[in-house]
Amino acid sequence: MNHHKISFSALFFSFILLGMGCNTTGGSANFLKEYDLTRPEAFNMPESLKEISGIAFNKGKNDVVYAVQDEEGKVFRLTWQNHRQKHTKFSGKGDYEDITLVKGQVVVLKSTGVLYTFSVSEAQFEETTKTKEWKNLLPKGEYEGMYGDEATGKIYVLCKACSIDNPGKKVSGFILNVGSTVQKTGSFTLNTDEVKALGVKVKRGFQPSALAKNPVSGDWYILSSLNKTLVVTDKNWKPKLAYPLSSNNFNQPEGIAFDNSGNLYISNEGDDTKDGNILKFKRLAK
Repeated sequence: MNHHKISFSALFFSFILLGMGCNTTGGSANFLKEYDLTRPEAFNMPESLKEISGIAFNKGKNDVVYAVQDEEGKVFRLTWQNHRQKHTKFSGKGDYEDITLVKGQVVVLKSTGVLYTFSVSEAQFEETTKTKEWKNLLPKGEYEGMYGDEATGKIYVLCKACSIDNPGKKVSGFILNVGSTVQKTGSFTLNTDEVKALGVKVKRGFQPSALAKNPVSGDWYILSSLNKTLVVTDKNWKPKLAYPLSSNNFNQPEGIAFDNSGNLYISNEGDDTKDGNILKFKRLAK
């Protein structure tokens, strides 16, 4: 009788431990059904893109990667596994954080929230004089993440640190329409408490560095370089999964994009000992 009690107690305790493990890694385990973030295909950047920030594809086609880095007003173009790059100078020096291509327009986000647009057809030249600059569309703050939806012509911009936000409570986002002009048409909010509930340690607020929409699931994937975390939300911005990014693979994650097949790409800035790179993660689930 005593033997059965001991066995039952041990079994019960094991289930408790198992349950605790599920609570702390369940989100990550679900996430890993789609992508194995421990096994990337790495594409090292040339010296000109050591400080790579945002990345994008044109209409989801992964044959050409478009990128910006956070010092020069240039849009870079590379083909996968080809270190040779071409670029288009569109503006002067500045802190450029993200890029997207939507409705035939290249859109670049500056850290101050200023946007720059020019035609994709201009990207074949070393310099364009047809850049349009869009100021005062977004509240004062620091911005790093932007995503463009080709189907709707809308772009989504997330604050990294905005004066209108309480960093411990929410992160504001804004929706803009890109056409002959750029106009703000809406807003949304990411709840910081719901991000914390997924086990993300948020000391100075959740500060996004990039975002993209998964074309297969419709979920939003949001990077935070500061927190070394990838957060997945549903289409209504409700956080549902979080995955810690190991420094072994992710030196400084600053950009994110998907191709049409749902493969995931994350760019990392380099440093004194490492090149900048783009990591590709093939979609596992069909």
